[in-house]
Amino acid sequence: MTYPDWDQVKSDAWDGSYALSDNLPMIDKETPTFMGQPHAKDAAGLQGADVVIIGAPYLAGTGDYAGVAREHWLAGPQRIRQQSCRYRSGYIQDFDLDIFEHLKVVDYGDVDCNVLEQTADNVLAAQAKVEAKVNDVLAAGAIPIVIGQNSPCGSFAIAKSTSEHLSGNVGMVSLDTHWDAADLDYLTGDPRIAGSSSWKYKTYEFLKNFKLPNLVEIGERGMMEDKERIRELISGGAKFYSMWDVRTRLGINGLCDELAHAYEGTDGVYVHFDMDVIGGAGPAPGDILGELSEPIGMSDYEVIRIAHEIGKRGLTSMSFICIPPGSNSIYRLIVYIIAYLMAGLVKGGQRG
Repeated sequence: MTYPDWDQVKSDAWDGSYALSDNLPMIDKETPTFMGQPHAKDAAGLQGADVVIIGAPYLAGTGDYAGVAREHWLAGPQRIRQQSCRYRSGYIQDFDLDIFEHLKVVDYGDVDCNVLEQTADNVLAAQAKVEAKVNDVLAAGAIPIVIGQNSPCGSFAIAKSTSEHLSGNVGMVSLDTHWDAADLDYLTGDPRIAGSSSWKYKTYEFLKNFKLPNLVEIGERGMMEDKERIRELISGGAKFYSMWDVRTRLGINGLCDELAHAYEGTDGVYVHFDMDVIGGAGPAPGDILGELSEPIGMSDYEVIRIAHEIGKRGLTSMSFICIPPGSNSIYRLIVYIIAYLMAGLVKGGQRG
């Protein structure tokens, strides 16, 4: 797997004088800000923001992940920012809408959360660093969007901060191939860790204002889950829409109507996109996900459309993990998801 360096990305841009010019705000010499928006170096820079981008390059374990080299996973937040600068105008033709005329978007940089020795204490320390940045954003009245890779730093940390920020119940919209509903983190064996295979279960174990009847779970399929655990979650009220259900009964319009369950009687909604949900149906081959690839994946349009509909309804926070590595198209997909979600915020009167 290869990926071009920043100089090559800039030279490959279709319109270098406009898209990837040399006057981009930079986080470091290889990393521009998301869509060329201002860089907030501290909490004071978040004032007045509507949406704040945070990178959380954390990977579970100490070696490669799912058969793909570690460095490609960890580079996700940087590469998404690199590709995002193709779209720095913020003008979405589909809606004749310039999102930056309505929203203030800032980039809060990356959390230093890479863990080389996978002990429970190290993982908890990394998680706490993510929580701190997310808390800064929530305190400023903005929506944090965390671009991560693995749990807990790209999922549970955001859910926890959201839970503590809201006094009432919290809904969740989750896109995923796997339920991540084990009761114990398989890497550390520590019950305190909401890890890659357990973070969803731990969210409802630890965070008491997250309620299962307000969980909208989308995308799981296949034959990899513990039937008793899934039946337990569904009997507790979780709303589950498998890809089979989406394709045979609901369709994308019907699925978007089901998002309402996350909002019923809640003070806010946490949105989580685990991008292995695209399987082999996205704009790049499923095998790019390594061992995470499963058939009947969501298409790029379906994922973007759901994000847009969520934006129209509003949200408190958002996170991404398992972003398929090494593909320009996939990194651009994440940019589209965020941009079309922001367009939804404007069109739905939630912000701007």
